[in-house]
Amino acid sequence: MTLLSPTRSPLNQSILLALVALSAASSVMAKDSPNNQSDTVKQLDTMVVTDKKEQQKVNPKLAATRVEVDQSAGGVTLINIEDLQDRNVSSIADFFRYVPGMWAASQSGNDEIFFSSRGSNLDSTNFDGNGVKLLQDGLPVTAADGNNHNRIIDPLAAQYATVARGGNALKYGASTLGGAVDFTTPTAHNSPMARLSLSGGSFGEFLGRGTVSKVFNDKFDALLTAEGKYWDGYRDHNNQDRVGIYGNFGWQINDAIVNRTFVSYIKNNQELPGQLTRAQFEANPNQASREAKNGNYQLNTETERVANKTTWTIDDRSSLEIGASFENQNVYHPIVDKVMVDFDGPGPMQPQEVFSLLVDSKQQDWGTSARYNLHLDKHDILLGMNFSINSEKGGNYRNDGGRRNGQTNQIRKDASTVEIFAQDHWHINERWTLTPALQGVFAHREVDNIGINPVTGRLTGQNSHPNANYQGINPSLGLMYRFEKNASAYANVSRMYEPPTNYNLGDNITAGAGDKTLKAMEGTSIEIGTRGTQEFGALNTMNWDLSLYYSWLNNEILSVSPMAGTSLSTNIDNTIHAGVEGLIGGQFALDDKGTHSIAPMINITYNHFNFDGDRVYGNNRLAAAPDYFLKGEVLYRHASGFFVGPTFDAVGKRYADFANTYKVSGYALLGARTGWSNDHYKVFFEARNLLDKNYVSSNSVVERGTAASQVLNSGAPVSFFGGVEVTF
Repeated sequence: MTLLSPTRSPLNQSILLALVALSAASSVMAKDSPNNQSDTVKQLDTMVVTDKKEQQKVNPKLAATRVEVDQSAGGVTLINIEDLQDRNVSSIADFFRYVPGMWAASQSGNDEIFFSSRGSNLDSTNFDGNGVKLLQDGLPVTAADGNNHNRIIDPLAAQYATVARGGNALKYGASTLGGAVDFTTPTAHNSPMARLSLSGGSFGEFLGRGTVSKVFNDKFDALLTAEGKYWDGYRDHNNQDRVGIYGNFGWQINDAIVNRTFVSYIKNNQELPGQLTRAQFEANPNQASREAKNGNYQLNTETERVANKTTWTIDDRSSLEIGASFENQNVYHPIVDKVMVDFDGPGPMQPQEVFSLLVDSKQQDWGTSARYNLHLDKHDILLGMNFSINSEKGGNYRNDGGRRNGQTNQIRKDASTVEIFAQDHWHINERWTLTPALQGVFAHREVDNIGINPVTGRLTGQNSHPNANYQGINPSLGLMYRFEKNASAYANVSRMYEPPTNYNLGDNITAGAGDKTLKAMEGTSIEIGTRGTQEFGALNTMNWDLSLYYSWLNNEILSVSPMAGTSLSTNIDNTIHAGVEGLIGGQFALDDKGTHSIAPMINITYNHFNFDGDRVYGNNRLAAAPDYFLKGEVLYRHASGFFVGPTFDAVGKRYADFANTYKVSGYALLGARTGWSNDHYKVFFEARNLLDKNYVSSNSVVERGTAASQVLNSGAPVSFFGGVEVTF
């Protein structure tokens, strides 16, 4: 199961054929599609509030979402994906760069990403990626049990995304610690007739994407995107080969009802280089671990998804949205090499394999949601419901160099979650808005494990069946004060309730915990903040987004690794998650005509994630997340569309263990980017880590680190990327 070379890969052949076909189709459609919108609006950098009337001309839904974000009494960020087209976005870690409070890092430059919002997901830096609910067009992508099942949404396939941190995600029904991210898909009504982009650079990176769209008449429209990625990688055993196809079809049933169907297909094969010890990292940070190469570690997924959504504008005061989705995913995941033990030392017996792991499974997810919006005098009321079901079938196998070598467990996982919620934006007057809300969460988790002798194939009788029901009620209350048209302050208090994932329960089976279940994580959070835009004359603008939050958690679920490839999940009585999240940007003219300007942008995040009087760990820091990080840039911009300037990253220390004996040092990186764009063309060039620093991008977590702990993932050395985009 090794990955194919770029010259022989059928995925890359499919990518190139798809892009050629899309390019040819775009030429035809450019001639015969008067209904398409060929004009695009030039936006300022991410999170800069642009003129709402101009937004309304292009995309009413984007303008309405901007208004919703402005009225949110908490930390919510709106990202226009158009602003990401002039930089290298090879993974969702690049997408989260200017989202305060969101820490995201690729393990080795590929799509294996660790991300954490307000300290979520610190229990599992290697696998299920829980703690943040992912949605597309308001419909779930995250599975019913809360895991993000081995695939991350391609951000460039969206038009914009809303990142609601912590309890501010109640609008989406999310009860997760980290909140929710909702990616909104472009349609033919708000897209150019065709768009073709190609980019690439160091370590064999190639990214290709083509989109065509057409409004056929006043009833029907369609959009299709094909994309592909190839990556050799800066580490050994690090190849990636991905292809994706995304489409949607719209039907305007009548003046009040719109139905849209979304389909997607993703095939992603990637080699995993494994984690290094500190000595290995210092000797050669770009090597793969011996275990990763011998065990041929991989994460190969194939995903098909279909969703349908109907929006009914009942009258000028109310609307109803109903949707459903289905996703099927196959996972092939060799992840632990043979653990050999020589039981008789120097005796005649050969070393015996005691453990290895290859996961081969199929996961299916069904989801449905309903949203009713009502404007009643001074009240904007939202009533909503999410219902999702997840089923995973398959098993664990012994791993022989990436090949199945006898099944050890037959596993079935089932989960269901119902989220019911209500929220009211009560506009007391033109200055004050009160936002009471209430959510109910009802969930079931179940894992059925049957032990199998890998040699004989017979049942061993070592079976386990952890299962539990969960229910919680989460009230919240927010208050916002608007100083003026484009500035406000807010405060909120909210409860959260997050049941464990089935991966948590399944991990405990592997670690020998049997039928043990876990309590749901719950807690209370308070938050204050401010956001706004300030204009200084006609040519200068500054925008800001600042939040301070403090959360008391009970029964936080954390995982440790008692042996290679296994983790043991447990509830921690009390933990604290607190922090400061800030994004400051703007554009300042250097002359009286605005021909020349400076555009700074900086994301400042400080984290305080600690145990709180724990019997074992006292007040130690939680692992994995750095104590602070700064990500920024200062660009010179010319009115012609040209820009150039430095980028910078400064990341503080973090720990790789709960005992706080294994410290991972902070780092600082310097980069630069430049480019030019107009209504039809974009070109960019980007350099990263210009000083070629060796640094740890992410790390796995153990209970107590030692010199032998393999926990470190190295970040990319000096690298260069460039790209071009053509819009028809």
